[in-house]
Amino acid sequence: MTSAWWKRGTIYQIYPRSFQDSNGDGIGDLPGVIARLDYLAWLGIDAIWLSPFYPSPMADFGYDVSDYCDVDPIFGTLSDFDRLVKEAHARSIKVIVDFVPNHTSAEHPWFVESRASGDNPKRDWFIWRDPAIDGGPPNNWLSEFGGPAWTKDAATGQYYYHAYLPQQPDLNWRHPDVHAAMLEALTFWLERGVDGFRLDTVHHLFEDEGLRDNPPNPLFTAGMPPTQALNRMHQYDQPEAQDVLRDFRRLTDSFSTAGAERILVGEAYLPLDRIMAYYGEGKGVHLPFNFQLIGAPWDAGVLAGLISRYESLLPAGGWPNWVLGNHDRSRVASRFGADAAPLAAMLLLTLRGTPTFYYGDELGMTDVPVPPDLVQDPWEKRVPGFGLGRDPVRSPMPWDNSPGAGFSSGTPWLPLNADFDHRNVAALQSGKNNILLLTRDLLTLRKAEAALHVGDYGLVENRSDLLIYERIHDTRRLMIMLNMSASAQQTPVPDYELLLSTHRDRAGELGEKLLRLRPQEGVVLRIRD
Repeated sequence: MTSAWWKRGTIYQIYPRSFQDSNGDGIGDLPGVIARLDYLAWLGIDAIWLSPFYPSPMADFGYDVSDYCDVDPIFGTLSDFDRLVKEAHARSIKVIVDFVPNHTSAEHPWFVESRASGDNPKRDWFIWRDPAIDGGPPNNWLSEFGGPAWTKDAATGQYYYHAYLPQQPDLNWRHPDVHAAMLEALTFWLERGVDGFRLDTVHHLFEDEGLRDNPPNPLFTAGMPPTQALNRMHQYDQPEAQDVLRDFRRLTDSFSTAGAERILVGEAYLPLDRIMAYYGEGKGVHLPFNFQLIGAPWDAGVLAGLISRYESLLPAGGWPNWVLGNHDRSRVASRFGADAAPLAAMLLLTLRGTPTFYYGDELGMTDVPVPPDLVQDPWEKRVPGFGLGRDPVRSPMPWDNSPGAGFSSGTPWLPLNADFDHRNVAALQSGKNNILLLTRDLLTLRKAEAALHVGDYGLVENRSDLLIYERIHDTRRLMIMLNMSASAQQTPVPDYELLLSTHRDRAGELGEKLLRLRPQEGVVLRIRD
């Protein structure tokens, strides 16, 4: 039986503000994404995930939604969105949209009504509580973005809860009308032809019903961000979230057909064993994001252990997935170094499971420094000095070496990468051996080799400088070797044909017994025995 597209495919994350500006205002938009679909088809990705494009005051750049069923004028119109879906599908590219179920904008009509009075019908759509005895917040909970997680409303004298910014009040998912309204919003986009949803911060959907204080974090030390002073165990990962996800899954499954399956991807920054609870055959999300590679050191032994543990914890029917970068975490080339970025791409695209690629990582982009006067990220503004700002990983996509890097004819909303004169799509497409062409090769190979897109995984060897694993499907046996050191390595291998090197200069090589890997080189071999 043919596997669902989302098991075989690769997902490419687009941060719309930073991908392509079509009207010269310095901000990327949906018509800009449409204009670059041919590039994505050339690259070989199977699906795009669009970060939020809904109407929003942009306190958190779209993750504060004021209307779940429309497009912010900054990004275009609903007609633009419909055209994007049509044009993407014409190129066999699926469209996944970001959905933000945990909180709205403080300017959403639901919250405007909720805060209008203590007895407003929508009051309980959000989490309101009386002050503590001393007049302060109801408990000691902290916001993810710094400061208390409660804000007092002067008009009614009560506090409302927000896991993130005060401009992002949390919805009360224990209210049935909230549940129904959000299912209606999901239905709106499913009827417009979307292929699935990335569900933002699903572990925050429910809080401890008793609002118990969080205990101190025993690992907290001076110099750590103040948001880590408490163990926020009572603010997230409550079991009721699974009931919501079950209804989300039932809805998306009702729109699925063979070859056009709809998918749910859940964001939950949790330990591995807790992430597994968000899987569920027919009841949970298809893919709870696996962020283990993002925080891991570049060490073969550590990575091998991490991969093996993740594989061992997967529940029956659970499909693995891997993420190396996103709009919230430092870029791959900055974490591991430019020389290691091609190896990281090979790792991501040859492991078992669905890979998610962040825009620009295929160019080897690094974090772009943002001067204090140009900082946009509210997290950096609220908790300065701890390096929490996400602006450096959201810099505009460089398409060519023109003054605006082909991204915009105006002033980009964030600074461009300083090396955009040569690190851009046009320059790398016309080059010879570089990370963009390697990424395309890897995606082409992944599509061609069932062993890579649906095959089994098996660890062969790991030490601090060398990671070797196999992917096997039927009689086809592939071996991936990654030399993570700055020195050449030699290792024994069976009779092989070399299919691809990160240096892109050894395809077709035949050999046996001993293989030499250059510094920071990875290879994919077909074992011929």
